[in-house]
Amino acid sequence: METSLHQQLKDRYAGTKGETEVRLGRYRIDAVVNRELVEIQHGSLGAIRDKIRELLDEHKVRVVKPIVASKVLVKRTEKGGPVVSRRRSPKRGTLLDLFDELVHFTRVFPHRRLTLEVLLVDIEEYRYPGHGKRRRWRRADHEREDQHLVAVKETHRFRTAKDLWKLAPAGLPRPFHTGHLAEQLGVGRWVAQRMAYCFREMDIVRQVGKSGNALLYEPVRRRRKSA
Repeated sequence: METSLHQQLKDRYAGTKGETEVRLGRYRIDAVVNRELVEIQHGSLGAIRDKIRELLDEHKVRVVKPIVASKVLVKRTEKGGPVVSRRRSPKRGTLLDLFDELVHFTRVFPHRRLTLEVLLVDIEEYRYPGHGKRRRWRRADHEREDQHLVAVKETHRFRTAKDLWKLAPAGLPRPFHTGHLAEQLGVGRWVAQRMAYCFREMDIVRQVGKSGNALLYEPVRRRRKSA
């Protein structure tokens, strides 16, 4: 079932000049604005990979990926019932979470007709007991009723591989490994490994050797076209 968050984002992008829920061949498009197709994807980018690849054959496409920067959990007594509590979730999303999705999307992005737009959003998530209101709340003992957009904190647009490379720290050694990347960004090694994978698949970096068990990378230098 579509969430309020999804509907709010569709309306936000369609504005007063666009359309929502447009049928195009065998696909339903979230919004169409000035002949650009807008797809809002809360789940995995890999789930829409084939759809987007096919649409790009003839259309400009904007894929909107919301990342939850902060979330307020709102508990109800039952579905649609009174609110009994509100608390802020300790989980925080960041822009680098994008690479969790991009590892499944590198065969689509980048593309000359594709814009990847990442939103860092604040939301409210409404929940109710999953096994009846008499049961005590447990960590996973709930059902999600809906999600509401509170605010769009940041918007980041990526059209080229070079745009993504700007997320890497400027002071990386040459060559570098994922340990350098993780240390300078202050993230876990697994995050850096996903970034390196995406950079390599998009031909931003190339593997140049190993240091122990660590793969070494260098940025790919593009030759300037002669005048």
